Amino acid sequence: MSPVQMAAETFEDLVRDALDALPDWTAPVLEEIAVLVRDQPEPGAAAPGTTLLGIFRGFPVTARGGRVPGSMPSTITLYRLPILAACRTADEVPGRVLKVLGHEVGHAMGIGERRLRELGWY
Repeated sequence: MSPVQMAAETFEDLVRDALDALPDWTAPVLEEIAVLVRDQPEPGAAAPGTTLLGIFRGFPVTARGGRVPGSMPSTITLYRLPILAACRTADEVPGRVLKVLGHEVGHAMGIGERRLRELGWY
């Protein structure tokens, strides 16, 4: 099976659509997070034998209560090529993007892996 092919611009449109599809209660958190798209994670970013589809970098809102003045904003990065490789068809990509984005937003909100599974964001 060959990976799904999709232009970077098309993928970024799907990310924008996914941001719009997230529940309203995520909006206050997303106002303080930069959402980025990169083709691949940096070498060594994932544990050996794992595939990194996205990552939250920063301090969860529950740990800080808001952005610390003078600090860099928290980021969520979605990795286009690994997400495409995880999909069998182009029709699967929007759902996968939404799931990865939701998962990382959950981390930004301080939600752990078990609760993310229960919410369907895993």
